Amino acid sequence: MKSKHNFYIVFFILSFVVILSCNKTNYYKDGKIILQFSKDTILFDTVFSGIGSAVRYFKVKNSYNLPVNISEIQLEKGNQSKFKLNINGTPGNYAQDVEIGAKDSLYIFVNVTINTNNDDILETDRIIFKTEKNEQAVNLEAFGQDVHFFQDSVIQSQTWTNDKPYLIYNSVALDKNQHLTIEAGTHIYSHRTSRIMILGTLTVNGTFDNPVIFEADRLNGHSSIFDDIFDTDSTDNYYDVAGQWGGIWLTKLSSDNEINYALIKNADIGIQVDSVRNSNPQLSIHNSIIEHHSYAGILAQVSDIFATNCLISDCGYYNIALTRGGNYNFYHCTIDNYWKGIRNTPAVFINNYYSANGITYVYDLKNAYFGNCIIWGNKETESVADGYSDQGILFNYKFDNCILKIDPKSNINTNDPAHYKNIILNNNPLFKNYFEYDFMLKENSPAINKGNIQITNMFPSLLNFDLNNISRINDAAPDIGCYEFQ
Repeated sequence: MKSKHNFYIVFFILSFVVILSCNKTNYYKDGKIILQFSKDTILFDTVFSGIGSAVRYFKVKNSYNLPVNISEIQLEKGNQSKFKLNINGTPGNYAQDVEIGAKDSLYIFVNVTINTNNDDILETDRIIFKTEKNEQAVNLEAFGQDVHFFQDSVIQSQTWTNDKPYLIYNSVALDKNQHLTIEAGTHIYSHRTSRIMILGTLTVNGTFDNPVIFEADRLNGHSSIFDDIFDTDSTDNYYDVAGQWGGIWLTKLSSDNEINYALIKNADIGIQVDSVRNSNPQLSIHNSIIEHHSYAGILAQVSDIFATNCLISDCGYYNIALTRGGNYNFYHCTIDNYWKGIRNTPAVFINNYYSANGITYVYDLKNAYFGNCIIWGNKETESVADGYSDQGILFNYKFDNCILKIDPKSNINTNDPAHYKNIILNNNPLFKNYFEYDFMLKENSPAINKGNIQITNMFPSLLNFDLNNISRINDAAPDIGCYEFQ
């Protein structure tokens, strides 16, 4: 009996040893382990002071037919580093005994925060990977930038210059009866959801050589985990990504706003203009580009706008929405919408009413005039006027010598001389490359020499030269749109 008892004990011990040996991972140990990295350097090209960067990532690959064990992953500068890691879904700058399966990968996500008042403009570090007989590294580089910083700010009269950029965080508001002047070459960045709210007067003094730029603060590029699925590299910049900040809001308290040579991009609404206060235009805007907005380039209600030589493109709903009446004049503008997503709205929309809770409120549309303009896009109809004109209510709009895209099957009467005069209907203006947002004209464009010189001569100081500062009056006739063919 005792020998039989001893047999069971020995059998149990041997079985336990076998189970342990079966559960133990058989790691690759045949010589020095060499990990493969999808990138050897992770670059953040512009990180604003105190604001975290976009997240970048790279893959660590195991090319062997057995699992490998990484004994340590860590930032070389440790707790002093400005960089932060997420190792395969786990936040932290240090990890031990990280396993990568045979022919498998893990992901390392990285971001960085720099305070240029205290830190170096260039921050560097390395991610160290230690295996049993080897040590490898991936380099990290981030370029910081000092800025004028505004956070939840209400400001009084002042001038912004181009000595260094301006960063808006959680919005800035110009107080009523105050004046904000922005000089040529100034660069204004806004963080996610931030708006520039004007209760007083905004004057933007950009020039052809030194425009004023309004954009979001994400510049260093973004990457997609789907790159690995489709074998692509999407680490391009955020230039054409809409909806990254709120936009410029000219409130009903603002007046006499003027914008010259500005680039306004990447917002929800490029410029929102509310409720005119006096007989002067609430917004005069000239030689400016408004592009890549998730809702509208210009959204106006009961307001007054005077615009010349403007390009308004790539918006999720409307390039221009003129609502609840008002007074509007657009000369030599190119309004084009090849929005890549789903869009069921026209590039230009005009109305003079507002409905809420079963009640319709009607306003006077004194004027909505488009002269020598191109209104085009990838919808069948790109300009719609929908309003009331009975019982003494004004609904005055006119497209004069414009290239328009309007579905012939629609109920829009383009033969009505009160609203349509000398239009070129459904004739593609032939832009050079609308996929790359180049809306200059090809040599066989129907817009060439088809502009009405009388419209151009209405404001010669503003219209004799196009958005590229090319003369419109040196050949047979001006071209329609904001660009003269060259």
